[in-house]
Amino acid sequence: MENVFTLKPKERVRQDAEPIATIYRNLGTTSAEQVVTRALGELALTMAGLAAQVRAHEMGDLVKQLRRLQRMAENLGMVSLGVVAGDLRVCIDKSDATGFAAVWARLCRIAERSLVTDKELLDQTLV
Repeated sequence: MENVFTLKPKERVRQDAEPIATIYRNLGTTSAEQVVTRALGELALTMAGLAAQVRAHEMGDLVKQLRRLQRMAENLGMVSLGVVAGDLRVCIDKSDATGFAAVWARLCRIAERSLVTDKELLDQTLV
């Protein structure tokens, strides 16, 4: 058992602040906060729905849902989340079950880190 290591991948999440800044410039603070909060909630629900589908092995419209997640992430400047959602679609298109499992795990890590809003909580996950 001395040669067994536990890997703890730490994902670096890339974000682009410009889409959010544009929303705030165009709508003003109050309206922008409502729009961004609603969009983040929808993104979280979409991710939860994807997780339920994967757990249930319901792959029927997974590509469509991943495309939706990718668009939502891009609209909010969540670069890493959008890219990884696209990578997962490629795994499905190529019927790569091993790749799917690895990229799905990565998507879950990226989504979790992308949706963490409390800096202290985020710092705790880096330790």
